[in-house]
Amino acid sequence: MKCPYCGCKEFYFKNPDDEYEVYEFFYNKGDISFKDDVDENDIPQINDSTETYCNKCSWHGKQESLR
Repeated sequence: MKCPYCGCKEFYFKNPDDEYEVYEFFYNKGDISFKDDVDENDIPQINDSTETYCNKCSWHGKQESLR
């Protein structure tokens, strides 16, 4: 999966309780893989309606729009 604007394959989403805390990830064979510095136990639940941001350009949208 890649950004519909620039083709980047790296994204992030914001913590719903703290908009300054972000979780970077990329898609690996259709599954979400987080960067090494992300503790997966601290990640809020993500679903198709989670607002997602491209790591390279200004695109943002719901997870479902990347599929």
